[in-house]
Amino acid sequence: MRRWHGLEEVPADWGRSVVTIGVFDGVHRGHQRIVGAAAEEARRRGLRSVVITFDPHPDEVVRPGTHPPLLATTGRRIELLEGLGTDAVVVVRFTLELSKTPPDEFVQRVLVDRLHAAHVIVGEDFRFGHKAKGDIALLQELGGKYDFTAEGVPLVANGGTISSTYIRERLEAGAVESAAEALGRPHRVEGVVVRGHRRGRALGFPTANLETQPHTQIPADGVYGGWLVCDSDRYPGFRWPAAISIGTNPTFEGAGERTVEAYALDRDDLDLYGEHMGVDFTARIRDTLKFDSIEALVEEMHRDVDRAREITAEQPEQPDQPEASG
Repeated sequence: MRRWHGLEEVPADWGRSVVTIGVFDGVHRGHQRIVGAAAEEARRRGLRSVVITFDPHPDEVVRPGTHPPLLATTGRRIELLEGLGTDAVVVVRFTLELSKTPPDEFVQRVLVDRLHAAHVIVGEDFRFGHKAKGDIALLQELGGKYDFTAEGVPLVANGGTISSTYIRERLEAGAVESAAEALGRPHRVEGVVVRGHRRGRALGFPTANLETQPHTQIPADGVYGGWLVCDSDRYPGFRWPAAISIGTNPTFEGAGERTVEAYALDRDDLDLYGEHMGVDFTARIRDTLKFDSIEALVEEMHRDVDRAREITAEQPEQPDQPEASG
């Protein structure tokens, strides 16, 4: 699959294509339906399919400070879109200038001049151009002017409408299972492993403390079962079953900073500092609690680990684990 960061990277000799366009935050099952339809239509016509997505989120540019927490990083979005069979993804930098582009000019500059659209497939609620004045009807009208056809596709799967807003609501409630059902996979939070207070190691449960990116959609405070994933040069393509904690560690004095920590089950030999990691949330185990003693906390952590082991044992077999790093 080809990846372009900006329309200027699209080759001048790029032929006609089937295009789909949107933010695609999370690339949930509704988005998958749209991108899949575009890829299928492209194959039917003997053309190539292109997905246009934006970075940063348009809401952050038009109304700074208002855009919702993101369900996936830009890199993760590209990775997920690639898995849907599209031929190319172009990440367009969304700017205030772009937001002020009239609908007709937007279509000509983006869809026609650069991508030579023969057919455009978008979500049925798609809007474009200055003040979001463009809709499906206008897109179809402009298609007649610029020689392409267009259609809107409902964001549905299994008969129900799916939205990023619904998924965020489920995650904010800690309902990672229903969020995963709408996403078509577990929700992932990414970040770089940084040094924390090292309390987990002292208690026998060394954790990877993730420094997450701004605007990341983090599930509600609590303990979860899931997976710690890495695709670095050191640990290429590895996934470890994990117990995951989100919260402020209220049992300890001076707690207050919210953290995302993951303990790779039965592993105390991993050197993960500085690695870019992901945490996949499979199921919720319990709420975050304040314990009367460290001993009571450790007892509960053992139960959490046992439950996380049960949860991840139900998942498909994972790749071989890496050797101890020393």
